[in-house]
Amino acid sequence: MNFNSNIKFILLIFLFITGTLCSLLFGGSELSHISNVDSGNFILWQIRFPKTITAILAGGTLSVSGLILQVLFRNPLAGPYVLGISSGASLLVAITILSGSGIGLFSNYILGKSIVVFSSVCGSFLVTFLILYLSKRISSNVILLLIGLMLSQVCGALQGALEYFANPADLKSFVMWGMGSLSATTNADLYIYMTVSALCLLSLIFFIKPLNAFLLGQNYSTNIGINYSSNRFYLILISSVLTGITTAFCGPIAFVGIAVPLLSRMIFKTSRQQTHLLSCMLIGSIILLFSDVLCHSFSQSSILPINMITTFLGAPLVIYLLFKNKQW
Repeated sequence: MNFNSNIKFILLIFLFITGTLCSLLFGGSELSHISNVDSGNFILWQIRFPKTITAILAGGTLSVSGLILQVLFRNPLAGPYVLGISSGASLLVAITILSGSGIGLFSNYILGKSIVVFSSVCGSFLVTFLILYLSKRISSNVILLLIGLMLSQVCGALQGALEYFANPADLKSFVMWGMGSLSATTNADLYIYMTVSALCLLSLIFFIKPLNAFLLGQNYSTNIGINYSSNRFYLILISSVLTGITTAFCGPIAFVGIAVPLLSRMIFKTSRQQTHLLSCMLIGSIILLFSDVLCHSFSQSSILPINMITTFLGAPLVIYLLFKNKQW
């Protein structure tokens, strides 16, 4: 990396540290106003700490997942949810929540967070395995992308039917899940979330060369000795796992996976994907950390949904970046 890139990374690290401290120190209750030390420690370590780590993990995983898909499909509008993975998660969560009390399949105990997380992971993986199966038989990325979009539409239609017949109480619970949240993750959840995320992100070290080659197309990749089908299979799997695990613990979070890779390319004008992988992890984490702070800033008694903040920030940013960089 050149000198300018180093300066940019130093600035991103500074913003990351600042965002982390802000997320830990600012919330519904000011730590300085809490006289009881035990209560202050509980709020800091049992509520804000897991929320802050979740923001870092969610921002990094969704951004890297989006970068992988944008490189793989050579399309700046490809994102973590473009293959229907998030829609599959939402559909199974909808079945779990909306049919639970309606037909008496689940007790209130089973309809807790654990079954929602399990349903989200299963829904994500069902769609993932279908996409991976098709990827072995379809060489065209465009067709695979269109199939993913169609799967997303089908899942969305089924989910809409469930919502139409659901009772209001169950529907409200599902809508709240669909708005996304960084606050539902506990310290115990972080062991699973951090382990899966770290394994997937570290495994990308072995795919730096394929990612750089994929920018120039399938023929170039094959000519330099890269097994295109095999590497595409594993990269889709990694992207799907990153999206699935984040959706399971946080619900669907909009625009981070699309906007951050575009922003990374604007800041670091390079084709080296190792640079973008690192910058996407930092930028994605920064955006969600400060989004979390904004969620708590408008009201002391309530928290805004994280999806509302990321949509307001992400949608205009994507439109601006696409107009500014028409060559993408």
